[in-house]
Amino acid sequence: MTHGAFVWYELATSDTEAAAAFYTKVVGWTVQPVPEMSYAIFLTGETRSAGLMSLPQHLREAGIPPHWLGYVAVTDVDAYADRVRAAGGDVRHTPTDIPGIGRFAVVADPQGAVFALFKGASEGQPDLPMMEPGRVGWHELYTGDWQKAFAFYEALFGWTRGQAIDMGPMGTYQLFDYAGASRGGMMNAPGGMPAHWGFYLVVQGIDQAIERVRAGGGEILHGPQEVPGGAWIIQGRDPQGAHFALVSATR
Repeated sequence: MTHGAFVWYELATSDTEAAAAFYTKVVGWTVQPVPEMSYAIFLTGETRSAGLMSLPQHLREAGIPPHWLGYVAVTDVDAYADRVRAAGGDVRHTPTDIPGIGRFAVVADPQGAVFALFKGASEGQPDLPMMEPGRVGWHELYTGDWQKAFAFYEALFGWTRGQAIDMGPMGTYQLFDYAGASRGGMMNAPGGMPAHWGFYLVVQGIDQAIERVRAGGGEILHGPQEVPGGAWIIQGRDPQGAHFALVSATR
């Protein structure tokens, strides 16, 4: 696993059966339950794309809604959790082993965006092309101050600056690179929006995907919009309330 790379994505939701039905229709995934665990895997063919779990009771009681979480590979989960805390972030779930899988911790950056640190027990599956249908093709951070956020992630993971795109009244959209390619972007969040990470699921044909979202009880919050490079995106909310995004190479 490449240090500093997003290597896993996980949906924690209030109704796993309904969420499974929604995403299999919208994205084209199949679902594989994990024996002896309250967990399931979203598959693209035979490739593991993401995880599905019930939103833990303590998070429900704290008012945390259904959400997607991204896991970033590190060489030492405990050491990097300490580095997050030392840089002004927070450790939300202390480093914990998942037998036979690896070790993880859930943390928040200094502006409150939550992500997970992960070190696998094995090398894991090979990386796929970013725009392969069924995988996560883009990572997006909405934050209070993207320059401070970039400095945090640069120091933590070694991410480097890619292209800076002028978004007019919305400010700068700063791409971040690792492993030789642009992997996502950062921007200041619109007024009142809390800092958070968003993930774009790759589909074939954005208009048809929009129809599937609506037919499945989801909501389109933004788009369709063409983005630099010619791809098309939408941002939405699934029937349980989790925010998600889709990207397609074609309209």
